[in-house]
Amino acid sequence: MKRLFDLIVVIVAGFLFAIPMLLVAMAVWFSSKGPIVYWSKRVGQHNALFNMPKFRTMQVETPTLPTHLLGNPDAYLTPIGSFLRKSSLDELPQLWCILRGDMSVVGPRPALSNQEDLIEARTEKGIHALKPGLTGWAQVNGRDEIELSKKVQLDYEYLDKKSLIFDVYVVLLTFYKVAKREGIKH
Repeated sequence: MKRLFDLIVVIVAGFLFAIPMLLVAMAVWFSSKGPIVYWSKRVGQHNALFNMPKFRTMQVETPTLPTHLLGNPDAYLTPIGSFLRKSSLDELPQLWCILRGDMSVVGPRPALSNQEDLIEARTEKGIHALKPGLTGWAQVNGRDEIELSKKVQLDYEYLDKKSLIFDVYVVLLTFYKVAKREGIKH
């Protein structure tokens, strides 16, 4: 049932966001040098690596680190990077990963391959058995503002509560939080 939910959401979102995605792609292209889409190695279900796309919000020479570990993340943002991140428009290319089956609409956000502490903590709690999500319970409960231990605790709560109804609730809450720009630092 979850896979069917994912496919329905991707198809609907693909139609709704086709024009905005084209406009974002053009804005990225014209506002900074480099590729439109940034691909990063992410940790998926059962800790398998996959390539995850995002519209590029950082300059090409930015170190491959979680944003909170960059000394001054704002210094690396492209001219439209902050807007794309705050509006979550940079995440739209991940619809492709949901369509391919690497991700789900709702699940723990995929860790970067170099976030060993997060990967280990999730593995210890069995969270690694879930497909990563475009949005998740930890995302709607703090996003960039929560500590790693709290993020893992919220991911574990999702593992315990997961259901189609709960996924719909998380998706609706995501739209609300994004509209309010809650929990976003950069």
